[in-house]
Amino acid sequence: MSRYINAELKPFKAKAYLNGDFVDVSETDVKGKWAVFFFYPADFTFVCPTELGDLADNYQEFKQMGVEIYSVSTDTHFTHKAWHDSSGTIGKIQFPMIGDPTGTITRNFDVMIEEEGIADRGTFVIDPEGRVQIVEITAGGIGRDAQELLRKVKAAQYVAAHPGEVCPAKWKEGDQTLAPSLDLVGKI
Repeated sequence: MSRYINAELKPFKAKAYLNGDFVDVSETDVKGKWAVFFFYPADFTFVCPTELGDLADNYQEFKQMGVEIYSVSTDTHFTHKAWHDSSGTIGKIQFPMIGDPTGTITRNFDVMIEEEGIADRGTFVIDPEGRVQIVEITAGGIGRDAQELLRKVKAAQYVAAHPGEVCPAKWKEGDQTLAPSLDLVGKI
């Protein structure tokens, strides 16, 4: 993706591990709803299970907001199953764990660390039209926070539903928004 924000989701086909089954996932499964693509370096590592466990703990709130989470690494769907079966933290996951051993999806989102064959820690929020609305990429040693991601998704959904309004810094659901206008110039 040469430009992230408003970039369209590129076509892909992949296998995922989901609730005891292997399922097919493609871009057509994503369009029409809000989605989070959550890239991480590898299964059976250290920061990754803390992040995925945090997402699992908050998954029902994402679902209530109409958001599906897709975790993605360059591991296979078989490896995801083995990790899910052997780790209490990963065993809580109820969202699709996409295997991307060819790196197609990881490259589509431009988060492949080519020399290592693994993904950066990249988070992408996709709107129902299949366009990227939020991007966060962190260094390998920096874990992400599901509560902050929830806040950002709520803001993205609010802005999408309320054209002409924007969410200021630290906005939380129910807080006042702004309606950019000439009257506000220099007054904030």
